[in-house]
Amino acid sequence: MKTEVVTAATFYQWVASQTEGRYELVDGQHVMMAGANNRHDRIVRNAIRHFGNHLDGHRCQPFTADIYIAIPSGNRRQSDMGVDCGTPEDTSMEAAAPALVLEVLSPTTRAIDLNETLEEYKTVSTLEYIVLVDTDHPFVRVYRRGPDRSWIGDKLAGTDKSLYLPLFNFRLPLIDLYAGLSFRPRPRPVDPENTETAPAG
Repeated sequence: MKTEVVTAATFYQWVASQTEGRYELVDGQHVMMAGANNRHDRIVRNAIRHFGNHLDGHRCQPFTADIYIAIPSGNRRQSDMGVDCGTPEDTSMEAAAPALVLEVLSPTTRAIDLNETLEEYKTVSTLEYIVLVDTDHPFVRVYRRGPDRSWIGDKLAGTDKSLYLPLFNFRLPLIDLYAGLSFRPRPRPVDPENTETAPAG
């Protein structure tokens, strides 16, 4: 039996009737999203707070994971947070002109966010920045539009680095993005040629 393809309008009507869970529209079907842990949530809250404080009074405003990103293919995605530079209708569930999306990479969504979702975001014409934040280590991937509108990728590692977003005249230190979190040291690689064998006995 062929599965009925769900349109965006039908999807939004269905989502409005749900009392629990978060859902995305992927390939014409409802897909339930995994929940977040405390580390994930802390990073998102830090990001929303700092973006919100900086953009107070600005034409561009941050939005939360409750708002959808319209993908040209027909999918509807929810980023962990974003910035909308358009003028959305009060009753709309979509960002009008998303200029930035930020995703915190959790173990359950990392593979999808680094591949499928990233490539979908790149097709959204209004997006200027795609920010992917590692949960366990101070590491951020940022994709930004070049002069020819192609995407340029960069990596930031360490709490001494800052995410600079010229469109918003905003610099976000990673130490602020990860505020309140501690980090486990990364495992050190072992060079088998220099490994000493402990004496027996």
